[in-house]
Amino acid sequence: MDASVDPAAAGRKHRRPAWLPVLAALVFAVLTFWLGQWQLQRAEEKRARQAAFDVTARIPPVPLARLPEAFEPYTRVGVEGEFDAAHQIFIDNRVHRGRAGYHVITPLVHAGGVVLVNRGWLPVAPDRARVPRAAPPAGRVVLEGRILAARGRYVELAAGEDGPVWQNLDLDRFRHAYRRDLPDRLLLQTSPAADGLVRDWPMPGLGVDRHIGYAVQWFSLTGLILVLYGYFGLWRRFHGAR
Repeated sequence: MDASVDPAAAGRKHRRPAWLPVLAALVFAVLTFWLGQWQLQRAEEKRARQAAFDVTARIPPVPLARLPEAFEPYTRVGVEGEFDAAHQIFIDNRVHRGRAGYHVITPLVHAGGVVLVNRGWLPVAPDRARVPRAAPPAGRVVLEGRILAARGRYVELAAGEDGPVWQNLDLDRFRHAYRRDLPDRLLLQTSPAADGLVRDWPMPGLGVDRHIGYAVQWFSLTGLILVLYGYFGLWRRFHGAR
């Protein structure tokens, strides 16, 4: 061993900075606390949607032509028009009660313009190579449903698919292919029809308890970080020094 090397000096040289554990504990405590707050915010948003849903359930449907630009999501609306079957698409990988399937999206031409209608869920055929079929009713139809923003998370998609089966609904791409003005609206059809499609739409407040559970987990992790740092970073350091 080189006598010129001071062991105490070498130990001080490789010792980690005293502020590093403090910074790490602070960063992770703030991060987990923020994630807990974010989960609570998500739960509150879903409660607000559920409250709006409950209010609109007690009032008659609003004619689609009278719906304001800034509408409340899940507002009940009514509309009369004709389906444009030539531009119908199927959104793949939509699961209902554990089964894979499609959401059937069809433009409806009405007196005020065009609106995209999610007509319902269709199960996947045994042969996935077959193009799904769900012909819309011919002639004029009267529909009721719940209105949403088409750009919402519900239909968040990527472009690039060919044919009638898409992985997601890209509203801009649909507008380009359709060559007509399409408002940022999607109608979830709730009125019955003899087409074999399932219209079992999830409630907007679904998942509130799950978000609360996640928030409790994140806040518990915040408390654990603070307790561990208080014990190992403070209590043991000072009591060990004594």
